Amino acid sequence: MKNLLLSTIILCILIACNTSSEKKQISNDSLEYYPPTPGKMDKEEFRSYYRQLNTFFDTTLLKTGFNGGILIAKEGNIIYENYKGTIDLRKNDSITSSTPFHIASTTKTFTAVAILRLVQEGKLSLNDTITKFFPGFPYQGITVKLLLNHRSGLPNYLYFMSESDWDKTKFVSNNNMLQFMIEKKPNKYYSPDKRFSYCNTNYVLLALILEKVTGTPFPIYMQEKIFRPLQMENTFVFELKDTATATPSFNINGTYWKLDFLDATYGDKNIYSTPEDLLKWDQALYTDQLLNGTLLDSAFSPYSFEKPSIHNYGLGWRLQLLPNEKKIVYHFGKWHGFNAAFARLTDEKVTIIILGNKFNRGIYNVAHQSFNIFGNYFQKDSTQNDENENPESEKK
Repeated sequence: MKNLLLSTIILCILIACNTSSEKKQISNDSLEYYPPTPGKMDKEEFRSYYRQLNTFFDTTLLKTGFNGGILIAKEGNIIYENYKGTIDLRKNDSITSSTPFHIASTTKTFTAVAILRLVQEGKLSLNDTITKFFPGFPYQGITVKLLLNHRSGLPNYLYFMSESDWDKTKFVSNNNMLQFMIEKKPNKYYSPDKRFSYCNTNYVLLALILEKVTGTPFPIYMQEKIFRPLQMENTFVFELKDTATATPSFNINGTYWKLDFLDATYGDKNIYSTPEDLLKWDQALYTDQLLNGTLLDSAFSPYSFEKPSIHNYGLGWRLQLLPNEKKIVYHFGKWHGFNAAFARLTDEKVTIIILGNKFNRGIYNVAHQSFNIFGNYFQKDSTQNDENENPESEKK
């Protein structure tokens, strides 16, 4: 009896220790994030913005067969939110606030912040070269920073893989792309740091570097370190195992857009999220719980000045630097039939999020035009579609 009692006591102690260890591990893995309290907004201000936004979207995007979700917030207060259409146009399942959409190149904002967190933790440096992580990489002098700000000069894998003899019935993984570059050595576009050249290869490599440094697959790392701590409950990195359940996309005529051999790479794309989850992401960027102020400032600073333009690029973020000193921090995206617009008007602390899964180029122009509701940004006829800024953007 005494032996049984002793064994029970020891077992309880072991369980308690293990539980404590697990709790400690969870705590260590968490950002311990707490969202900022939304700013105060009186009824008249709210009603004024709501009326303007309601009229604006009713007379623009919602007249064009829009299928997706819209969320506009100011200082964390949701002013306008609207979901329209069906998840799968072949069925009758309504889009709701919990429907995740492929956010295409808006994914790059997450990859960049994850990399900068590793810099903050001293696990890598912006000046580290790719060859430090992958000694067989055939292109010299390309640093982590040059990947982040699209000044690497590397060729875009969307093109060199498409034009190669790769078996198009097989999905390309991040590692497949890396090995292809090592073996085939496709011609680079420019010398490192010569000029800005938007290139999805950069962010596939950044995801690989993250995996190399942390020893954790990119989808799991993002879930554990970013999505879960920020309570982004409907956000995930797409993997092929998600094919049957992920929100599908459609052409402008409503036909289903099939997956292709480039659908398995991540870092440059393949995060699915919702407008409400992206608002949590936006609000976290107003705190120092993701990154310290210095690193955040570096992410939102311009790095390319080859030709005069209001357009520039930070570390994972597009920028518009207007003559009146207004600054827009944003990232749009396109992949298959998905269109994503995510913009931050930091002067007014306004967040503009529009996600769709039936191809609709109007999403980008409408997002730009909506800025004027909150400040002196653009005349209606002076907006520029970022999806046309360079050929690479056409695919993502």
